[in-house]
Amino acid sequence: MSVQEIRSFNRFYTNLIGALDYSRHLYAPYTLTESRVLYELAHSPRTDVADLRGELSLDAGYLSRILAKFEEDGLIERAPSERDPRRRRVTLTPRGRTAAELLDERSREAVGSLLATVPAAERERLTAAMATVRGILSESTRRPPRADDVLLREPGAGELGWIVQRNGALYAAEYGWNADYEGLVARIVADFAEDHDPYLERVWIAELDGRPVGCVMCVRDEAPGTARLRLLLVEPEARGLGIGDRLVAAVVAFARGVGYRELVLWTNDVLAAARPIYQRHGFVLVAEKAHRSFGVDLVGQDWRLQDLAGGL
Repeated sequence: MSVQEIRSFNRFYTNLIGALDYSRHLYAPYTLTESRVLYELAHSPRTDVADLRGELSLDAGYLSRILAKFEEDGLIERAPSERDPRRRRVTLTPRGRTAAELLDERSREAVGSLLATVPAAERERLTAAMATVRGILSESTRRPPRADDVLLREPGAGELGWIVQRNGALYAAEYGWNADYEGLVARIVADFAEDHDPYLERVWIAELDGRPVGCVMCVRDEAPGTARLRLLLVEPEARGLGIGDRLVAAVVAFARGVGYRELVLWTNDVLAAARPIYQRHGFVLVAEKAHRSFGVDLVGQDWRLQDLAGGL
């Protein structure tokens, strides 16, 4: 590929993005850069001024002027950072969060309008091509991922299917489990998709660099007042960032917050890496039983976390 070809693509894509922002409606009353700052403040776990400057590659003086404007408009508040009092932390006010949500909604509508012109059969190919470009161009310059780069969120369209696919593929590759396990996961996910109580049941996706790298579920158990943690998974390349710990912590906090009395989970002894995570959050191993499932001999384990605050 020649330099001229890349420049030609850049001109095409810049013009395309400019066409989406018709008459500056998309970002008004803010500039594109100001909108990027608002987006980061609404979605990034790191909101110290220094982190924002590095994440967005902005000049310190330019960012300072943007933040001063936001503060004057009542969109943000600034205070000493909890991590380092020498640094300044920036948080959105309710008015700022409303502004960020409006910009996000406009952006989704604009991109949706663009995708509507692309035949359905071509959208997956387009998404894959964009991921390829992003991956190749970032490999040589990106820093190693950090724990703060990971975002926990609800699943988007198609990501319940991702949970099934990645569970099937990973457990086959790492433990030799057959398609029976993928079938079990598919039934668990289908049951959730078809009939779940959004107040009492939830799925989390761990996102890194715009793609899912982990997941976990919290669903009601048969026993009254009991929730069940299911399908904890972290992709191999994302391990070591504390993602599994954060996912389990999210389930525990959610279960406690909605009033479950206890939280249970079933796993197998070969999944040794998860055991310290469960123990760290107060789970206790209460039973073990040998069985043959998924084409291999296993020892199943029941873990329980009791005495959650409140109670259903």
